[in-house]
Amino acid sequence: MSKDIKIKKGLNIRLNGEAGKTLSKAPRSRTFVIRPSEFHLITPKLVVKEGAKLKAGDIIFYSKAEEKIKFVSPVSGIVQKIERGAKRVITEIVIEADQKDDYLDHGVASIVSMDENEIKNHLLATGCWPFIKQRPYDIIANPDIKPKAIFVSAFSTAPLGADFDFTLMGKEKELQAAVSAVSKLTDGALNVGVGKNSKSIFEGLKDISVHNVTGIHPAGNVGTLINKLDPVNKGEVVWTISPQDLVVIGELLLTGKFNAERIVALSGSSVKNPKYYTTKIGSEVSTILYTSGLKEEHVRIIDGNVLSGNKITPKGHLGYYTNTVTVIPEGDDYEFFGWNKPIFNKLSVTRALTFSWLQPKKKYDLNTNTNGEHRAFVVTGSFEKVFPLDILPMQILKACKYEDLDEMEALGMYEVAPEDFALTEFICVSKQPHQDIIRKGLDLMYKEIG
Repeated sequence: MSKDIKIKKGLNIRLNGEAGKTLSKAPRSRTFVIRPSEFHLITPKLVVKEGAKLKAGDIIFYSKAEEKIKFVSPVSGIVQKIERGAKRVITEIVIEADQKDDYLDHGVASIVSMDENEIKNHLLATGCWPFIKQRPYDIIANPDIKPKAIFVSAFSTAPLGADFDFTLMGKEKELQAAVSAVSKLTDGALNVGVGKNSKSIFEGLKDISVHNVTGIHPAGNVGTLINKLDPVNKGEVVWTISPQDLVVIGELLLTGKFNAERIVALSGSSVKNPKYYTTKIGSEVSTILYTSGLKEEHVRIIDGNVLSGNKITPKGHLGYYTNTVTVIPEGDDYEFFGWNKPIFNKLSVTRALTFSWLQPKKKYDLNTNTNGEHRAFVVTGSFEKVFPLDILPMQILKACKYEDLDEMEALGMYEVAPEDFALTEFICVSKQPHQDIIRKGLDLMYKEIG
């Protein structure tokens, strides 16, 4: 049964530089990179060496703890380099790509006749399993535990985030194949959140429950969808999948090929021509960055959105789950007496010498300056105004800091992920790293409780 969800608590961060609804094909990247660190708590076990020849879809490594979970190459080419860090930890696998991809053929899957175990084994063998994440812990799903439900958020409210209604155009067959298969992996519903006033591609699909979502950010977070539909209690597990990852899964089921193609939104106030690009997982960010051009040199390139993305260099590569690249001015300047004068060009949730509340629809050219320094938590009551989950944000952050597992459980830690606290981190006057605190808390629970 579908349900309308309206989010009133939150904050829309309106920024200049939204990607225009035009799509271009990015130049072919010379190298592609897979970073094992993106797969949290996964220790990689390599099956290839430097110089090895790969097809698109060939296995590069698997999880040391769970050998069934395999990670595959997004393109065909040669393993150019295996970068290692401290204690010989693998940091990057660099693949020098062929001019044209040669795909490993897994065969066309008969989705209708396949049962739950056959679908699960097929996704594991073909390298599609890493696209499925679980809560609690916000990690790659454990294939041995059946989820009570599966969630997909096809409604993005993150600042300058990719518009899924645009990026999924023409992908009906792939999405239908994916949801028909994935829905067999749970006894519950495959819940999809869509914008209430948008014409989502998911509304015409079978084997799913579509829910109309309205409201301000973080209405589009999958964590918000979970909290409002089917919260996670102790002993329960739910899975989450990104809409574009469903396309990859669906195409593999229909064609037998692991096609790592991805439509990425290049946005931000420092981009001359923000737009969408068709590229592949792990490609060089420069292939899209300098095609559109930059307005200035001193910028911050973010792999993801401005709230939860990661800083990368112009010579860096797209992440495994990336659908947005944001470029904004670097904020390493000092504003003299900035704390003691009226502010008109910045966004604030308070009315202390700030006037953004007078123009709620105004768009800003914000930079990365935190406008303050790290200090002890200050209790202001502002977190609750932008946090729509039925959880006490300040209390759960403090419980993570002093590592009280019982309190973390009681406060709802099984349900959250770092991105759910991106907004509270943004407005925090204490400049505390909320997402990092939550990530460390989840890791502690996984280690101690499992």
